[in-house]
Amino acid sequence: MQKPTNFEQALKTKYPEQVAIAIAKDANGKANPITLGWVMQTSHNPPMFAISVAPQRYSHKAIKQAGCFTLIFPSADMADLALFFGTKSGRNIDKFEESNCKIEPAKVVDSVLMTDAVANFECVVESETITGDHSIFTGKVVASYVNTEPKKRLYTIGTGYKMGTAD
Repeated sequence: MQKPTNFEQALKTKYPEQVAIAIAKDANGKANPITLGWVMQTSHNPPMFAISVAPQRYSHKAIKQAGCFTLIFPSADMADLALFFGTKSGRNIDKFEESNCKIEPAKVVDSVLMTDAVANFECVVESETITGDHSIFTGKVVASYVNTEPKKRLYTIGTGYKMGTAD
């Protein structure tokens, strides 16, 4: 049986929720990561992902200008990086210079991969849809990578930036 409640209360039941990081280079060529919770696969053939980014975010403009992004599934040991990338703006700092995140060049699109992540996907923007206070960028996957070492995925497991594994 279901009982009525407000949206905020019902929304708390969504955890665990995946954590992802998108990276796009800005007009000056600086790679800027942003931590995201709203990500989904939208197609097998061709492989595609959708990411949701608020227009006021620095990364929104970078993704539009670049026309591509890398989508990263961070490992559980990247929780501090994910929090840093999601709470600081690339307008004010170079997030990679300020962190100890290991990166390597992407092979197909003009972006970077995160070396310690569970997986990386290089994506070309196929479309942008405005949905209320966010835009959904749909990216076609043009290259995919997995870590050579077994790693657990990072999830948000509760309110207030509480992160960990889903198990």
